[in-house]
This record gives sequence, C-alpha cells and structure tokens, in this order.
Amino acid sequence: MLWAITLAFSAAALPSLLGPAGVELGEDSSAPQINLGLDLAGGSHLLLEADPEEVARQRLENMEEAVEVALENATPEIEFGDTSRSDGRLSFILDTPVDIDRARGVLEPLMMGEGLTREWDLSVIDGQRMVLTPTDTGTAVALNTAMEGAVEVVRRRIDLLGTKEPTIIRQGDTRIVVQVPGLQDPQALKEQLGQTAQLEFKLVDQQALPTNTLAGVANPGSQIFPYATGSNFEGQFEAVKRLGGIRGDSLTGAQAGIDQRNNENIVSIQFDQQGGQKFAQLSTENVGERFAIILDGEVISAPFFNEPILGGAAQISGNFTAESANQLAISLQSGALPVPLTVIEERTVGPDLGAESIRSGLIAMIIGSIAVVTLMVATYGRFGVYATVALVFNVLILLGAMAIGNFTLTLPGIAGFVLTVGAAVDANVLINERIREERKRGRKVITAVENGYKEASRAIYDANITNFIAGALLFWFGSGPIRGFAVVLVIGLVTSVFTALALTRMWVSGYLAANRPKDINI
Repeated sequence: MLWAITLAFSAAALPSLLGPAGVELGEDSSAPQINLGLDLAGGSHLLLEADPEEVARQRLENMEEAVEVALENATPEIEFGDTSRSDGRLSFILDTPVDIDRARGVLEPLMMGEGLTREWDLSVIDGQRMVLTPTDTGTAVALNTAMEGAVEVVRRRIDLLGTKEPTIIRQGDTRIVVQVPGLQDPQALKEQLGQTAQLEFKLVDQQALPTNTLAGVANPGSQIFPYATGSNFEGQFEAVKRLGGIRGDSLTGAQAGIDQRNNENIVSIQFDQQGGQKFAQLSTENVGERFAIILDGEVISAPFFNEPILGGAAQISGNFTAESANQLAISLQSGALPVPLTVIEERTVGPDLGAESIRSGLIAMIIGSIAVVTLMVATYGRFGVYATVALVFNVLILLGAMAIGNFTLTLPGIAGFVLTVGAAVDANVLINERIREERKRGRKVITAVENGYKEASRAIYDANITNFIAGALLFWFGSGPIRGFAVVLVIGLVTSVFTALALTRMWVSGYLAANRPKDINI
C-alpha cells in the first residue's frame, strides 16, 4: 500500500517535470500539471476601479421602483407624483396630504437593511413632499456588497475564458486586482471585464416625438438611450419608459448561436421562473408594441412583441459577429457587474524573469540537497541512505500532490520547496539519534529501532502539527505570495512525515527482517 501511494504520486509529478524539460506531452494530454503563478509564468496584471457614485445612482433607481410598487399595492392605492432624484435623494409629492402617515407606514420597512440597520432616512417637507435620503451606513454597505459581487462576477468571467488559477483580490474599498498567469495579451481580458453586461428590457415610449428624442428631450417618466455602435440604427436614439421593465439579473443561462432563418449570430437567453413570469406578463400586456433591448446603456435592437413570449426564453440579435456574440454570452452567463469597472493600471509580466527564478530556485535546491545528502550518509551510513531516498520521494510526492490538487507554484513556493528539502530530514535525524541512544543503553537492534521510531514519532507529530496550523492560517488569511508559500509548506509537512516515518520504517524493517544483523552502524 505504501509503495502504491508513493509511486502513484510520483507518477503524477512526471508531467510537471517533463514539460519544462522540453518533453512534448501532446496538446490533448489530460495529465495533471502544476500551474505556474504570475511571477513564474508571466501574464497580465490589471487594476480595476469602481465608481461609488454609480452605486449610489443605482440605489436611488432601485428605491424609486420599490417605492412605486409599495404605494401602488397599498390598500387603497396611495397616489403620488413629481418624483425627483436630484442631490442624491429621492423625493415625491403625495396627491393627498392625509396619506402621509399611511405612506410612512408602508415605506418604513424599505428603510431598513439586514440586521435592522437603517439604510435610509425618511422625512416630510411642507406637509406633503416625502424625501428619502441614504444614510452613510447604508451607502457603505451598498458599496461593499457591490464590490463583493463584482469580485465574484470577475472570477466567473475569467473562469469561463478558460484561464488557469487567476488571482482576484480586493484592494481598498473600490479596487480589484486581477492577475492572470500565462496571458501575454490582456486586451481580450480588458474587453471582457470592462463590459458591465447590464441587460434591460424596457418598453419604448410610443408617445415620444422623434424630434424631441433626437434633441435629447424625454417625456416625464421616460429616458433616452443611444443605439449601439455597429447596429443598423447607429447614431440614432430611442426613448423608453424608465420603470416597469425587466433586468438581466434574472437570467439563468446565455449561449451564442446562429439563427437558422437568416444565419445571423444571436445570443439565446433563459430567465428563471420569476423572470420568465414577468417577461411573459410584459409581452402579453403589450402585444403589438415595441420594446428595447438595452445593454450597458446602449440599445441593441427594439423589436415588436408580435405575440406573448411564455417559455421564459428569448433571443438577442444585433449585428453580432461570432466573437462578439460569444463574449456577450459569457458576460451574461457570468452575471452583470453590480458596478462598472475601469482599468486604471495595466502591466504585462514576461516569462523571462520567472524562468530565471525557477533556474535559481532549482540551483539552490540542488546545492542544498547535495549538502544534506552528504551529511546524512556520512553521519548515519545505511540509515542516511534511507533518509536520502525518502527525500527524493518526498519531492516527487509533493509535486504530484500539487499537480493533482491543481495548485499554483509561485516564487515564494520555490522558497517553500527549498525549506522543505532542509526540513524533510529533520524527522530522520530525530529517529536516528533516538536509535543511537537506545543502542547505547544496551537495547538489541530490533528493540532499539522499534523504540527509536516510537519515541521520536511523538516529537515529530507535535512539531509538524504546530507548523501545519501556522501554514493553514497563512493559506486561509493570506493572499498571493503568502498563499503560494503556505501551499508548499502545508503539503510538504504531510509528505515529509509520510516519507520520514512510513517509508523509511518500511525499508528499515525489510532490511532487518532479511539480514537479522547483530549490530548496526548508525
């Protein structure tokens, strides 16, 4: 069993060793290999920044919709008008002043966030105008939630692009660091991450005059969007109703395809149950009317509802190429960014520095290994040879475990390798010294070896458990280089204990059983 475990992990390490050595494994090879981090393989580094004002604007828009629904669903309905979102506040005037107390009761639940945190203040001006003002706490919570959501969306988009082991971490309150190893041209990545993918379906304002729309003048309750670049109506504008549409956050799937009727590139989308019901209701109530498909503030197309759309599925068309349709599908499938992100820093790291680091690390490990092997063999003879062979298998098993676990090797990880080489023989030193002490006390060979392993194991386990806890905490709370070091440290502790205790004991037992020596040179 021990040999099976050892050889299996050693075999898993071979692709990671043969690849850098120039051995062709084939493009279709499914053998697990260790991923190299940005500092070793090179790649792209992007620093993204969010706009807090955009988060505040979206909060106001969401609150306006929530207020409208709450007041319309009140019994009886509470009439209001003259809605305004100026100065970062939402205000409106009730048609009947006597509805103030009833409106306050209806809206009060909307003011509270999770954990009974007050996120909005509600006040009344001139006995009839109600004003909703976001609190500092609510603004901070909204920004933090938006940034956490943005990190997850960025992670999903990069994973869908097929890149390996990206590093995606928040920096400060409004920034995200993205590092993608092996990606030398960041342009496609920038385009993918720069697309907010906020998809909306809004009814076209049928009452809007073309001259007013072209001049940027919208009717009350409506807003104007430009047509997307490359569309058939590029340079024109469309007036749509501001409220009452459907957002793309209810999508469950998106896939690029081709419309068999006209061979156009399209994106097929699928809504969840709630979104499907809302889309069905919207299309049923507005058969014969136009609706605009808006992506990131630009109208892709504005077709008619020729019939109710009841299946929860729809198609988006708009002069797509195969590549742009696929990019849009990835963006929609990964979800819309809660807040737009702007690239404020961009770096491309070449692989030359990483290759030099690997070379230097290997040289350090080889020199250290030779020194350790020489010392062990000269000091402990046969038992030093066992420790040396165990050291070789320790490195192979460590590499194999990292390959199977799809872990990433970074420059600090190489430092962890060098440290593992030096620390791997510590357990054998403790065991061999303990056996020496037992022989000096007059114990027989087999009894001395048995007691040596038994007594030394306690100290070995104690020392490695404390180191394991420290390494696990570094991995859990650290990021980037710290995690790279922690990965090698933690796995190296496990492999070192396995090779030092289990493998060498198996070899020593086999030697003693086969030769029954009356004395050992140790």
